[in-house]
Amino acid sequence: MSSVQATRPAMNWRTISIYGGGLSALIVLFFVSLCYGEAAISLHTVWDALTGRQNTLEHNMIWDLRMPRTVIGIIAGGALAVAGALLQTITRNPLAASDTLGINAGAYFIVVLGTILFPGLLGQSPFLFAALGGLVAAFAAYFMGGGRRSSPVRLALSGMIVSMVLGSFTSALHIFFSMETQGLFLWGSGTLVQNDWSGVAYAWPWVIGITILALILSRQWDMLELDESTASSLGQKVGLARAGGLIIAVLLAAVIVSVIGPIGFVGLVAPHLVRLSGVRSNRLLLPGVFIWGATLLVGADVLAKMVHNSSMELPTGAVMAIIGAPWLIWLVLTRMKAANGSGMSTSMSTGAPSRRFAFGPMALIFSVITVVLILLSTMFGGMRIPLADLLPSLFQSDGLFSALVQLRIPRTLVAAGAGAALAISGVLIQMAVRNPLADASIVGVSSGAGLGAMMVIILFPGLPMYLLPIAAIIGAAIAAFIVFSLSWKKGLNPSAVVLLGIAMSAIAGAGIQILIVRGAVYGSSGYIWLTGSTYARTWDQVKIIVLFLIILVPVAWWLARRFELLVFDDNSASGLGLNVRRTRLLAMTTGVLLAAGAVACVGTVGFIGLIAPHMVRLLTGHKLRQSMFLSALAGAVMLVLADTIGRTVMAPTEIPSGILIAIIGTPYFLYLMYRSNLRKSI
Repeated sequence: MSSVQATRPAMNWRTISIYGGGLSALIVLFFVSLCYGEAAISLHTVWDALTGRQNTLEHNMIWDLRMPRTVIGIIAGGALAVAGALLQTITRNPLAASDTLGINAGAYFIVVLGTILFPGLLGQSPFLFAALGGLVAAFAAYFMGGGRRSSPVRLALSGMIVSMVLGSFTSALHIFFSMETQGLFLWGSGTLVQNDWSGVAYAWPWVIGITILALILSRQWDMLELDESTASSLGQKVGLARAGGLIIAVLLAAVIVSVIGPIGFVGLVAPHLVRLSGVRSNRLLLPGVFIWGATLLVGADVLAKMVHNSSMELPTGAVMAIIGAPWLIWLVLTRMKAANGSGMSTSMSTGAPSRRFAFGPMALIFSVITVVLILLSTMFGGMRIPLADLLPSLFQSDGLFSALVQLRIPRTLVAAGAGAALAISGVLIQMAVRNPLADASIVGVSSGAGLGAMMVIILFPGLPMYLLPIAAIIGAAIAAFIVFSLSWKKGLNPSAVVLLGIAMSAIAGAGIQILIVRGAVYGSSGYIWLTGSTYARTWDQVKIIVLFLIILVPVAWWLARRFELLVFDDNSASGLGLNVRRTRLLAMTTGVLLAAGAVACVGTVGFIGLIAPHMVRLLTGHKLRQSMFLSALAGAVMLVLADTIGRTVMAPTEIPSGILIAIIGTPYFLYLMYRSNLRKSI
């Protein structure tokens, strides 16, 4: 008893420190934010404006522009932090936040859709649109991740996949309705810029009211720290408490997204900062995270203003990602226990039926489908070429011959080669990290490649375009090197690799956002390249993708026997004489290089590396060489089909292949996740 009493002063002192330190930092940043901008204003002038406003240019600037921006930063940061704390409590998952559960992406998508379809209604109640999108996305990510049985990594992956899907749909809206949505792109990157007090007036009653409600119900959230049976025995309605906490968190995030756009990592970082001080009770935790969330977001906005100039408004959301992603990296490196392969389920099952088909007939069927589809793809486009004219035209030097040889044939071959490379990459990466939800997008490769390519497009527009694939490959290689080197001390633990990849994707994605805003390329060819496009591909891209396939596929084929042992846990694989870390590095490196070659040719096409291996495992099982062969054909079919549909259905307007892949693949992937969770519950 005496030892418990002796610890109370220390706990009280730490609680006071976390509150006092946060408030002190917030006050300092509040004044810095008011002083700093395109025009520097002295602290003395700021104080005079706060204590006695006069009708001068500087005082009006402080009160009408800088003050609303700073105040909305305080409100938004606090709301997002409280939402993150509640989500972490109700899911018992330290990685839960409004961005990792896809809430921000869902709210953003619905707001953009409402801007196009119901602009008048959206202007009256943007909060309702954002709340609807956030709720749907949160429930999708939560149940895809396994619900209450979800692990932190699985839930983070599910949230990232939901965000990828919704991001693809949002990108499609930006491309096809560029005039209607042009003003939303900076907002969609997360910005605190306010031209008046209307945003603050709209947000603060909701945020304060919902936060007070969360405080009133704080004992309900405390009970959720116990296991479910104990909480139920104490009279706690666990399901109702979880649902209430989720709704409150989504409402807080939706209010903020409707005003300033989606901003991530505040809800991840602030709760961990406060919990490090030893605070556990939600009655003390929620006010603490509100203060630190406000401090983080205002601080990020100050940094954004420091690099602001007349030609570029740096998104606060991008700066927050650059701040928050290293925090996630620190959590992985310091809080995750030493790697032994037990941090993640080794099961590659997605609820597949036990029946398998013979490899020979399946290989023949897949091959025939691939060849037929490639042949048909050369027939369709802005101008349809009848089958009777197709083959003869290949031997005649006329306009039709030129159109086929210079346009359609290389484009179709690039789509087939890139689809095959992405699919094989997915097979290898999933095998290496022992998780069927992993692919090149998850480990940061696609975002790194996109960042490298956008740097060529925007920062060095005078450079020849043949350097773009080289820059994409370099960006992918750097991203992979950082992830692998950071996770090396963890033995390339699958959980560590996936989480570090998510952090790297966030950093590279923030860089892409900054470049897009700086170059004002939303809706342009550079932006379309990011969504994944086979438009105007030539024989140069055919040579690149063929070179990658010729070099890397035989390597993967040769090492397949060793790679297959990675499906076991690390101790079992080591007992069979396998150097687990080296083999995992080889498998991931081969997969990463294949993905980098594909991204260099067709942009950041997602989902093929996720879906094609799943389809094959449903049919033939886990034999790696068979999976690689069939997955390559399935990936080629998917991307060729998307390319054909994209250039045909709205000709002469083209739909980017990456968007169509997301539209085609999403229902199937959701079905797989449903089967996976259903099988686990049986």
